[in-house]
Amino acid sequence: MSLLRVLGRPMLASMFLAGGLDAVRNPQNVAPLAESVVRPVTDRVPALPDGTEDCVRLNGAVQVVGGLLLATGRMSRPAALALAVSLIPTTLAAHRFWEEEDPAQRAQQRIHFLKNLSMLGGLLIAADDTGAAPSLLWRSRHTARELRRDAHLVRRSVRAGAAPAAAAGRIRAKLSC
Repeated sequence: MSLLRVLGRPMLASMFLAGGLDAVRNPQNVAPLAESVVRPVTDRVPALPDGTEDCVRLNGAVQVVGGLLLATGRMSRPAALALAVSLIPTTLAAHRFWEEEDPAQRAQQRIHFLKNLSMLGGLLIAADDTGAAPSLLWRSRHTARELRRDAHLVRRSVRAGAAPAAAAGRIRAKLSC
C-alpha cells in the first residue's frame, strides 16, 4: 500500500469519526436541522427509524463505523461508499446556504456545503481505489482472455495431432487388409 493511501485514508476519515461520534452522543444538537431531510426520507424508506434523533444517531453510527474502516484500510471501498451515502443527507440538512438571508451566514454555509461536496468527491475516488491491485473487472477480463488463448492452443494441438493419427490409421487399415 502506498504512503499516500496510508496517510490519506485516515485524514479523510477523521471528519466522519468526529462528526459521527458527536451525532451518536448528542443527536438533539442537529435533530432540528435534520428534520427537513429526515422526514421525507423516512416516509419513503420504511426500514429507517421514525424519530429524527434516531435517524441522526444511525447516520452518526454509519459515519463512525465507515470512518474506522476507511482509516484502517479494512473494506475501505464499501466504507467509502457508505460514508458518501451518509454525507448527502448531512450536507442537505446542515448546509442549506440557499435559504440563508444574512450574506455572511450564506457565505459560511456555502463554504461548508462545498467542503462536503469536496469530501464526497474524495470518497467516490476512495470507493473506486483498488489499492494498486487489479480490479475484479480487469481480473475477469484477463482470465477470460487467458482461457480463450488456452482453448485456441488446445484446438491447434488437437488438429496438429489429428492429421498424423488419421494417416497412421489409414496405413494400418491398408496393411491389415
